[in-house]
This record gives sequence, C-alpha cells and structure tokens, in this order.
Amino acid sequence: MTDPRWLDELELHVWKSYHLLQRALGGAIDRQLVRDAGLSGADYALLVPLSEAPGDVLRMRDLGMQINWDRSRLSHHVSRMEKRGLLVREDCSEDARGAMVRLTPAGREAIETAAPEHVETVRRYFFEQIEPEELEVLGRVFDRVLARLNADDEGGPCSR
Repeated sequence: MTDPRWLDELELHVWKSYHLLQRALGGAIDRQLVRDAGLSGADYALLVPLSEAPGDVLRMRDLGMQINWDRSRLSHHVSRMEKRGLLVREDCSEDARGAMVRLTPAGREAIETAAPEHVETVRRYFFEQIEPEELEVLGRVFDRVLARLNADDEGGPCSR
C-alpha cells in the first residue's frame, strides 16, 4: 500500500477555506430565504427549475436530475411543499408511470418574492468579493472539477 499524498500547506488552506465558505455562504443564503419568503434552501432549489420550465411544470424524474436529488428525497420534499400549496403533483399524460410537478400560483409568488433579495445576497457575499479576472478563472476551475467528477461518476450529478 502506498503512502497517502497529504495536502501541502497551501492546498490544506484552500480546502479548509472552501469548506468554510460553502457552509457559511449556504447558511447566509438559507437565512435570507427564510427571512424574506419563508422558504428553505431546499424549497428554493425545487422552485427555480420549475419557474424556468415551460408551463411551470417538469417530470418528477427530470426535476430530480436537475437538482441532483434521489427519488425518495424529492418525493418527500414535494409532498411537504404540496401541503403548503407551493406545488402540485399531476399524472403524466405521456407515461402512466411518470409524475409531473407543477408550480402553483402560490409557488410562483413565493419564488418571485424570494428571488430579488436572494440574488442580492449572492452578489453581496460572493460576486462582489471576486474581481472580474478572478471570476473567469473560477469559472474554468469549477468546470474542470465538475468534468472530472462527471468522468469518474458516469451518470452522476454533473451529467445531469
């Protein structure tokens, strides 16, 4: 067995910073969503692709693939959002086994209420801290990491 390739000082710093950033930024965004629209980050993750879909409707399977959720998690969360009147589940006319998820008027109102401050929060805590030339580099780095994840996990989250 070979010895592990430990992270050097700079790599360790970057890796720890990434993890701290991910948690802190996610927390700030989640707090904003709850405060301004009564939505969780998970609620918002479901509402975005539905609000961008033609007719505000997607197949359950396609929605799950877009947000990288497994079937069970998606089904449970859709049920919770149905009870709150944000989404409705419908039969698929093309495939009796499939289900559709549709954004309700209340769901549309919720995302339209949340989105402006959500975007401002993302700008304030992320994009305003990055110079334009750094943004281009970050974009290339993220694309490379996602491509590697996709190559190593065919059919995994990055291919969706």
